Amino acid sequence: MEKEIILISTVTCPNCGRQKEEKMPVDACQYFYKCEGCKSMLKPKKGHCCIFCSYGTVPCPSIQGYKHG
Repeated sequence: MEKEIILISTVTCPNCGRQKEEKMPVDACQYFYKCEGCKSMLKPKKGHCCIFCSYGTVPCPSIQGYKHG
């Protein structure tokens, strides 16, 4: 049985604390994210592939084991 891939993650801005639920893409990593609260442009932390792995409640689909195609 394959592990279910979660596609929704709550992103928390490290600058203002605003949280927003976002749907993650399965075909690419999302490298930039603009906070709707403080307008900061978030980028992944060093060693992370995307903003979901750095600031989300759930890591991106590729880290979860999603097999593309």
